[in-house]
Amino acid sequence: MKNEFILAFNEVLEEKQLPKEIILQAIESAMVSAYRRAVNASSAQHVEAKINPDTGKVTIMAEKEVVETVEDTRTEVTLSEARQVNPEAELGEMVIVESTPRDFGRVAAQTARQVIQQRIRDAERQMQFDYFQKQLGEIVSGVVQAVNAQGLTIGMDMRAEGMMSRKDLINGERFRIHDRVRALIAEVKDNPRGPQIILSRTHRDFLRRLLENEVPEIYHGIVEIRSIAREPGERAKVAVSATQSGIDPVGACVGIRGVRIQAIVRELHDEKIDVIEWNPDAAVFIAKAISPARVVGVYLNERSANGKTATVVVPEDQLSLAIGRDGQNARLAAKLTGWRIDIKSLSEAAGDTLYRLQNEAELAEIAQTEQSILDDISASLAKKAEGRPLTPEEYDQMAAFVDRVEKRTLQARQPVKPAVEPAVLDEARASIPEEAFQQNLLDSGLAEHLVNLLQEAGYTTVGDLALELKVNPDNVLRMPGVGAKSIAQLNALMDSLTAAPAVEEQPAAPVVEMEAPAPVSAPIEAEIEGVVETVEEEAAAPEVEVTAPAAAEPEGEEEAEVSFNELFALKPAVEPAILEEEEEDDASGDKKDKKGSKKKKKKQVVISYDPDRDMTIVRKKHKRGDGDWSEWEA
Repeated sequence: MKNEFILAFNEVLEEKQLPKEIILQAIESAMVSAYRRAVNASSAQHVEAKINPDTGKVTIMAEKEVVETVEDTRTEVTLSEARQVNPEAELGEMVIVESTPRDFGRVAAQTARQVIQQRIRDAERQMQFDYFQKQLGEIVSGVVQAVNAQGLTIGMDMRAEGMMSRKDLINGERFRIHDRVRALIAEVKDNPRGPQIILSRTHRDFLRRLLENEVPEIYHGIVEIRSIAREPGERAKVAVSATQSGIDPVGACVGIRGVRIQAIVRELHDEKIDVIEWNPDAAVFIAKAISPARVVGVYLNERSANGKTATVVVPEDQLSLAIGRDGQNARLAAKLTGWRIDIKSLSEAAGDTLYRLQNEAELAEIAQTEQSILDDISASLAKKAEGRPLTPEEYDQMAAFVDRVEKRTLQARQPVKPAVEPAVLDEARASIPEEAFQQNLLDSGLAEHLVNLLQEAGYTTVGDLALELKVNPDNVLRMPGVGAKSIAQLNALMDSLTAAPAVEEQPAAPVVEMEAPAPVSAPIEAEIEGVVETVEEEAAAPEVEVTAPAAAEPEGEEEAEVSFNELFALKPAVEPAILEEEEEDDASGDKKDKKGSKKKKKKQVVISYDPDRDMTIVRKKHKRGDGDWSEWEA
């Protein structure tokens, strides 16, 4: 007959469908608790329980003190019994021995059952939480179990329950008990009573996941969803783009005869969905986002007091369509593009432009160039105000007028960006590892959408991006689509490049960098001072004195007073300081300083003037092991 414990173990294992290790740990912990209650053992005493899952045998191991005479069997054990377990045990030591009670059976099992059930419930809740935490942001299906004023209670997998409030339901939706519902897991909270799962059908990612399920091109990454703007139950706009050439992203989402998009519309309670093609040009993208209305022109102003503002000019008959019911179309277009959109009719835009030309002093130059057409525009606007129809030619004239003036105005208001000095550019490039200019952006670890934005902006390598961030960071950080998370990724990338170890230089003698001399004047003296300073840093003996050249005269007089004779007079002050450094050798031929430490081989620097080439020549000499001197020009 099988042990009672193994029968209970197999029953729980089959019922709860939990890992075997978790159940064993729960039962072992329960046995320890049962033993402490059965014998009234102290909680400070170390007790272990071991269970054989095959036979169900329970063994209790307790820590006891080795004594000569046992007074309390719960905490003490004789020396002979202790040496059966540990042959080296001595009096006063603590040993772990078997302490399974004889009657440790049915009563112990009943005492442990409550603990086992509690541990199993905890493990079950943790498994539920971990499972749904991984499903966060995904669509799940469930059955409505209860409907109340607050919302719905939905039964889900693993006997979990999800909550969907009224605000997370699409307007007009009605569900009854036993109806099957699809929703997005918006949030998962840990709760003592079990995981609290918040579901939503109004979240914009719900539409994103539906598109991924219905459109294989989106699921496989051939078509990418750039942005989504949605008013649940009413209307939604989705911007998509193709990652491969030759793919129609809008057609892929709509499907043949609209079968794909219609399936999503039915799921969203007849919510209208506009699928438009994303474009890197903000003006073109905004014009498409205003669809189905036709657009005459889009004029961007990134320096507006209200932030990035786009003025959209539409024909007279398209104004109401562009704005939409209660401003819905314009509102969704603004959310989709990230721009503040100001929609005007053609006549309204022409009137505003004419007024600004006549009243703003900063537009006086533009008004002068448009003087010949201002009267015609005024006549057309007066005709429009009287209610008389305008000819197509007059509308075309107003459209061309508005387009010219708006573009010239925005161009005039754009600040001229100062050119980056070559020295600054070279310094920034030198601080970036050369390997970064060979590393593709795809291998940088940045998010896919951020890489796409950067590649469209012309950045192909990590080095190019890092150089731009060092020289003109605003050109990258103010790009449309670059938010807080993208900026954090870019900062982390720059930190990794800065922290990259530099290439170790060869242990050669330091090289004295000299600029090519201009006309022989004060720069030559500055070069000599730099050589003397280098020699002083390399010198270890404090008694070596270097005669510095005479103090430089104030700028402006220096060029006229310095002569070649003075220049050559400075040369003996430099050479002895270098030669004295290399005279002190030990018996083995190694150079040592006053403290006895070995010195590195020094260079000899000789400055001379070549009258034929009309330039100052710096010669460096190194003493080789054979005693010869090698000489070359720097």
